[in-house]
Amino acid sequence: MDENKQQDNKRVGLKTFWLTNLAVDNKVTVYLVTAIILLFGLTAYNTMPKESFPEVSFPQLFINTPYFGNSAADIENLITRPLEKEIGGISELKKITSQSMQDFSIITAEFDTDIDMEVATRKIKDAVDRAKPDLPTDLQTDPEVLEVNLSELPIMSVNLSGDYSNDGLKIMGDRLADELEDIKEVSAVNLKGVQDREVKINVDLLKMQSRQVSFGDIENAIRSENVTLSGGEIVKDDFRTSLRVVGEFDKVEEIADIIVKSENQKPIYLRDIADVRFDFEEQTSIARANSLPVVSLDVIKGSGENLLSASDKIKETVMLAQEKYLPADLEVTFFNDQSNQTRDSVENLENSIISGIILVVLVLLFFLGLRNSMFVGVAIPLSMLMGFLLLGALGYTLNMVVLFGLILALGMLVDNGIVVVENIYRYRQNGFSPDEAAKYGTGEVALPIIASTATTLAAFIPLAFWPGLMGSFMKYLPITLIIVLSSSLFVALVINPVLTAKFMKVDKKLVDSKAKSRRRRRILIIAAAFIITAVLGALASNISIRNLAGTAAFITLLNYFALRPASLFFQNKVVPWMERVYDRFIRFALRGIMPIVIFVGTIVALFVVMAALGANPPKVDLFPTAEPLYVNAFLELPIGKDIKATNEISREIEKRVNEAIKPYDNIVEAVLTQIGENTGDPNAGPAFGASPQSARLTVTFVPSDQRGKLSSKEAMEDIRNAVRGVPGVQIVVDQNANGPPQAKPINIEISGEQVNTLASISEDMIAFLNRSGVAGVEELKADVKIGKPEIQVDIDRAAARRFVKYLRYCRRLENINLRKRSI
Repeated sequence: MDENKQQDNKRVGLKTFWLTNLAVDNKVTVYLVTAIILLFGLTAYNTMPKESFPEVSFPQLFINTPYFGNSAADIENLITRPLEKEIGGISELKKITSQSMQDFSIITAEFDTDIDMEVATRKIKDAVDRAKPDLPTDLQTDPEVLEVNLSELPIMSVNLSGDYSNDGLKIMGDRLADELEDIKEVSAVNLKGVQDREVKINVDLLKMQSRQVSFGDIENAIRSENVTLSGGEIVKDDFRTSLRVVGEFDKVEEIADIIVKSENQKPIYLRDIADVRFDFEEQTSIARANSLPVVSLDVIKGSGENLLSASDKIKETVMLAQEKYLPADLEVTFFNDQSNQTRDSVENLENSIISGIILVVLVLLFFLGLRNSMFVGVAIPLSMLMGFLLLGALGYTLNMVVLFGLILALGMLVDNGIVVVENIYRYRQNGFSPDEAAKYGTGEVALPIIASTATTLAAFIPLAFWPGLMGSFMKYLPITLIIVLSSSLFVALVINPVLTAKFMKVDKKLVDSKAKSRRRRRILIIAAAFIITAVLGALASNISIRNLAGTAAFITLLNYFALRPASLFFQNKVVPWMERVYDRFIRFALRGIMPIVIFVGTIVALFVVMAALGANPPKVDLFPTAEPLYVNAFLELPIGKDIKATNEISREIEKRVNEAIKPYDNIVEAVLTQIGENTGDPNAGPAFGASPQSARLTVTFVPSDQRGKLSSKEAMEDIRNAVRGVPGVQIVVDQNANGPPQAKPINIEISGEQVNTLASISEDMIAFLNRSGVAGVEELKADVKIGKPEIQVDIDRAAARRFVKYLRYCRRLENINLRKRSI
């Protein structure tokens, strides 16, 4: 009776938490919930698409209009201004910029990030349709509205290089591209670096003039001959048969044999005035890999598909192709594989989870014992799996930002669990039953840990509303932290109390020798069973069973003979000593005037730290600069340079780069040179039109864990030094972008009426900044360039009219003479 009364007195004033009470009273339900979290969490983790960056819609649309044969000034007046006038009237438009160049008009329409891009695209297309009546009537193609989509960027490039002809590389590339497109995760494969075939008709102008044949005559003759027509149907033997007139050309000789003009029963064949041949089209791009001709297959992943799975299947398909039909001397390399960094991040997350569990259990083992510390250890995988389950339900992918958030939250997941389990353990030591200890131990700290978690989440909630394009990328970080930390709170308040109520024991040192021998015998039998299982697994060549059973046997023996004695010694000797030291320090801090001294000292220390930070401010970067994965050298020649001249200079730069990276051969994976199209900076947005004056040389490195002591950053500096001093060429060497694509850090804008004057001022400003030697400047470049050189023909209209009249007079005389001869 006295014992019951004493227990009732203990319970007076103790708090409980309703959710924990509900969980402890319904243990089976909590076990089922835990099993569901484990099962569906693992499934969500395995099925979540893994990517480099989140699939974010860029709030930008590009209106590209080609108008070949026209100068930049004509493009500005005839194309750009009419389109800008209509597009500028869209209310949701944030900013509009345009660039008029030789043969092309490019307009960039930027919207707010919260707008639906489908709605924005529809409004832009409507504005373009309204502007069409004001555009030139001889436009070969209508203005094209393009949207930047990260999911449409290549996840890797497969380079086929060797001493083969263009046709040979193209045939092998087409066959491999067809096989890669059959992969479920691949949406498209773009073949680059090849020259397509075309029929060239090289006319002789003197022969044309002598036979009075115009280019229109040739064009109309070919167009009218190269057709296939439907002739309707005919009835034969009670059957209706379709009639089809096939007239399309099959051979080049057929084109040469067409009649382009016939007067006075004298046919003029195309072969009489022109040389017709089947040849390569004019080069707009050139590519080499390790100084050999190359064909690149840009592989584009389907939206929402798994990057790692796609990468593995692509490499497997390429390996099978090498075994089946690709020549042995054909060099196959993988370039710019985005899966490497994502795979490393996923492996780091898995290793961090395992390491976190081991370290948490090892630290808590000295305070709570091995069994009780495992209750806290399970909070890490359960919280992570619950986070994967919720992230997968929201449709998120496992990308770099989400992975960073998970790794950042890893150290905070066990905070709540440690507080709850330690408090429950204290109640068990004080003699409470398992269920009572779980309820009272959790209830006492429930509100504090909820408040603590809420204050942590409050710091991240504003980041979820980060505006702009950068906010669209980075919002996944706070959302991931909020989900995972909330999951850890649920585990601490619901799952941990149930597990402790069922399995927690107060570890005490045994005094009875018989009890000691029974425990030792039981431990040795368990360890022996694990060892026998490990041996059987080794004999059966089952590595997994061997490793698991061997590890279990080692941990069992280690815990009994080393860890448990060390834990008891720490709890009985070290912890009391730490408590006494802390007690003396607190008493000293609260004695006499010491509280005021400590408070004032804290304020002074705060200002001292702030002054030190102001005197030595840290460097500020939006994203940390790591060792380069690859290095780009961008070459820019004067506008108007022919692609052949650019190619010759690129070969010289290529030789310098190859010489500079010789000490780094062990970490260099490939060297790719591209001249012409698509050689601009990937972070500067899409590039339209041909750019024969531009080139890009890319040096890719092996993964960072395979580089040893060699540094890719030092290699980049050596490349930068090697390419200096080439006259007439602007060369910029830079590493891959860290984080999502972003604009240049600093833009200097010059506005005015005269473009030529602005271009001259910008060149003077660039020269001034270069002379000033501003530290940290990697690239100074004007985004507006004066058009390429052109020859203008000014027509003397009066002379032209007199000449036309003279020609008509000569033709009349010729016709009169012909009629006289016929008579």
